[in-house]
Amino acid sequence: MSTEKKGIKIPTPWRIKRYYAYAIATVVSLVLPWITINGNHFFLLSFDKMKLHLAFIQYDMQELYLMPFLLMLMFIGIFGMTVMGGRVFCGWVCPQTTFRVIYRDLIETKLLGLRKRIKNKQQEPDMTKPENKVKRLIAIGIWSVLAIIAASDFLWYFVPPEDFFRYLGNFSDHLVLFGSVIGIAAFLIYDIVFLKENFCIYVCPYSRIQSVLYDEHTVMALYNPHRGGVIYDGHKKKYSSQKELLADQPNAECTACESCVTVCPTHIDIRQGLQLECINCLECVDACTTVMGKLGKESLVTWSSDYEVIEQKGKTKYFRPKIIGYMSVLVALVFALGYMGSTKEHMLLNINKGTRLYSVKKLPDGKVRVENDYIFLLQNTENKPMKFYFEVIPPKGMEGKIKIAKPSKPFTAVPGIKKKKIVALVTTEKLADNDRKDTIIPIKIRAYALGHEDKIVVFRDSIFVYPKSTILQKAH
Repeated sequence: MSTEKKGIKIPTPWRIKRYYAYAIATVVSLVLPWITINGNHFFLLSFDKMKLHLAFIQYDMQELYLMPFLLMLMFIGIFGMTVMGGRVFCGWVCPQTTFRVIYRDLIETKLLGLRKRIKNKQQEPDMTKPENKVKRLIAIGIWSVLAIIAASDFLWYFVPPEDFFRYLGNFSDHLVLFGSVIGIAAFLIYDIVFLKENFCIYVCPYSRIQSVLYDEHTVMALYNPHRGGVIYDGHKKKYSSQKELLADQPNAECTACESCVTVCPTHIDIRQGLQLECINCLECVDACTTVMGKLGKESLVTWSSDYEVIEQKGKTKYFRPKIIGYMSVLVALVFALGYMGSTKEHMLLNINKGTRLYSVKKLPDGKVRVENDYIFLLQNTENKPMKFYFEVIPPKGMEGKIKIAKPSKPFTAVPGIKKKKIVALVTTEKLADNDRKDTIIPIKIRAYALGHEDKIVVFRDSIFVYPKSTILQKAH
């Protein structure tokens, strides 16, 4: 996929590689919400059902402690990406850029011919022509359909597709969902058709923090003034033609064709140096590579660093301490997220001691029955109703001496609803002999789902209060 021009190999344009990246990102984002394993999604934050799905594992909202790890992964990942490759996220991943390419390059240029060339992004279509007005309306109409699909796709990560379309079928009862689709789609239409790259320049906060993250080894689109010549004096342009440039700088190689300027989607001149509007789309690199390649020369605009191109101190150092630090933090977060996720409990259980400390009753055979009451609050976090029960694990030496009096058999708990059970534990054995105070006996409760004892099981610590001897003697 490359050609030879006067001995200079012109590589596949970065623009084409970006198109591949956009296509992959689009397919993944559209398909991922539809993929389920055992009814669980790869990522779903459902406020409707109060569930979080992550990596095809379902978590209850009480387990949202995982969300900060996801947010830290996202932000630190983007910051690390910026330190390494500048605003490469903006040019290669950001939905804003992807949508603008779809609308401007695909719909307006390729499909409708409203724009004459993809390489000229500075010249807007002549809207005084009636045929162009019709084409613009058609373009907006096509994008409006795509905007609704994009808005729906975004909401599928909060309302799964299987519920989304069912809710829209009865939209009078789901006006918030319907309004969200229309609102997001309307914003996308305004943003992509009318606001355009001004969103990147004036609205997006990312451009304001990038300069804080950059260092001399950060890779970005750079013009080489040592070869091409100095075109600007500060913010003032000095030369408008190659003749003027060569008059002052005879060795300057820049042809002043301004292909790198006309192709820029954010309307900057890369020859002016680093600018916050640059989104590292590398269109200017492609343009200069083509022009200089025809002259048998290397491109004057490259994807490199200040250290290598401007300061010319040597090769760019990619794996420097700052990058290694970001990578270490990301790896640590991944391990922390994996560990926290692996400790997920497939049922939730809270155990509270009853208001009555204990009850004592003398049986006909002369033994004394001691009963402790508890309130079990259990929630089934699976996708289907299941039967639950539990067992008591007393301290060593007391095995089998504390038994379950109530409930006497397993009970059913449906997903998403907290089940309250009054539990009574009893003993007729002499567990302690203390005539001065009650004895606190630590116990462990093992609760489980029948048929899934090895997977859906939790352990909780509690206590069994055994009365002092004087209380036992007064039992009747």
